[in-house]
Amino acid sequence: MTYFALVPAAGMGARMGGDCPKQYQPLRGQPLIRHALQVLTAVPAILRVFVVLAPDDTCWDSFDWSDLAPRLTVLRCGGATRAASVANGLKAMAGVALADDWVLVHDAARACLTTAHVEKLLATVADDPVGGLLAVPLADTLKRGQDNRVTATLAREGLWQAQTPQMFRYALLVDALEYAPAVTDEASAIEALGLHPRLVEADATNLKVTYPLDLQLAEWILQNRKR
Repeated sequence: MTYFALVPAAGMGARMGGDCPKQYQPLRGQPLIRHALQVLTAVPAILRVFVVLAPDDTCWDSFDWSDLAPRLTVLRCGGATRAASVANGLKAMAGVALADDWVLVHDAARACLTTAHVEKLLATVADDPVGGLLAVPLADTLKRGQDNRVTATLAREGLWQAQTPQMFRYALLVDALEYAPAVTDEASAIEALGLHPRLVEADATNLKVTYPLDLQLAEWILQNRKR
């Protein structure tokens, strides 16, 4: 069974602010994206990690990636949206990945991913007929709002917060993103085909860095995890 990882990294991360794209902002002395790439390239089962950049990306070459190079392939085919970048990356993998190979799509901004997270996903989903994703059962009460006023309280039972990696067969994922190109994650595209991805419980440390405060939280997690 062959596993590949695909990391879309063609966006700017406007909510983060700053002068450079979010994936290159510094985290513990390294660009944010490097932390996820280090983990993915260190998982023995993953044959190759593909990172999808914007065609006009000028930041990537400013950093030294030589230690990851043996298992890392750069694809400069990013699209206008995350889904488009994933779809373009999958097409670029056509000469390498076979229909039944697994592809783990991971957010560049989830810098606190661990090998244990990845290995749990692989072990749980490897024999699943659909595929699956890391997620966390929702603990907070949800409010629907309008004009900064609560309009409804939503029951949290059965609700999960989706994370990445999200792991699906290569051909199925290509078909799903062609069928549902406007989704915000791969599981949604699979669901649009009428399928039900498996939920694999992770934890809150696998957070997505979206706002400046998240960068501080990620730094704290990484620093304390080393102790």
